[in-house]
Amino acid sequence: MSNVPFQVRAASRNIHLVDLTCTSRTDEWWFLLSGDRHHDNPHADHELELTHLDEAVRRRAGIIDVGDLFCAMEGKFDPRRNKAGIREEHALAADYLDSLVRHASDFYSPYSANMVVIGRGNHESAILKNCETDLTERLCERMSHQSGHKVNPGGYGGWVRFLTETPSGERYTLSLKYFHGSGGAALMSFDTLKVRRSAAVMPDADVIVQGHVHKQWFMPLSRERLVCDKQGCRVVSDIQYHVRTGTYKDEFGDGHSGWHIEQGRGPEVQGAVWMRLYLAKKSGRTIAGEAKTYYQLMPEFHLAH
Repeated sequence: MSNVPFQVRAASRNIHLVDLTCTSRTDEWWFLLSGDRHHDNPHADHELELTHLDEAVRRRAGIIDVGDLFCAMEGKFDPRRNKAGIREEHALAADYLDSLVRHASDFYSPYSANMVVIGRGNHESAILKNCETDLTERLCERMSHQSGHKVNPGGYGGWVRFLTETPSGERYTLSLKYFHGSGGAALMSFDTLKVRRSAAVMPDADVIVQGHVHKQWFMPLSRERLVCDKQGCRVVSDIQYHVRTGTYKDEFGDGHSGWHIEQGRGPEVQGAVWMRLYLAKKSGRTIAGEAKTYYQLMPEFHLAH
């Protein structure tokens, strides 16, 4: 039996429902938002990965990964391949892509019960396009077989819907949109200029999580909303949270050479982002102006280094 306080259901290939076990309004649920692990790259920090994965186990936390778990650039027909870009465990493998899946599965399978969804990034989609195999699907299949826990593959983009019900029957939800990412991050803006665009395109998301640009931050965006219910119509404001997950790959090193250095880019912060969900007590007023108290499923974010 899993020790995590949630269950995952696949509503479609890229929509997953997470039922949060609730014993009281004081419960909380933790999730590690990660991306761009580039696990098979020589510059990937496996020790930091294990630190966060073990912490997820201690916190009974779920893990949502938004793609580029693999680097996968050292195949025979990849023009980007470089002898210095391959880890020792894959160097002599005749079945390079299979070797990536085997080693990643051995590494991540002990944490299968914590995995909510593993999304796809541009590195995985490039392998599917050019080599006709789906690394994410193969990894999730192997992890599920090794661990006995179903590991769900997601899309390049998708949704995670959190649902919980208190013992007294009160129900709460929160919607998270994940998208691996696109384009680059400007030197001065750190990809923050896309926040307004994402908010306009994905208005139903409470949280929008992206990776790809190897930046790590979170930003609240306040929005004006029109709410109409049995009490009448009123204007309210709410907050949509935008998150960039960071990376576990150190492309800068000592700044000597390489593609990252040639592009004039500096060192990046390695890590991910913790999301804590909890039932927050709120106060407001009815249409008639009467004070009221209510609860809302809310996120709180912490950088994981």
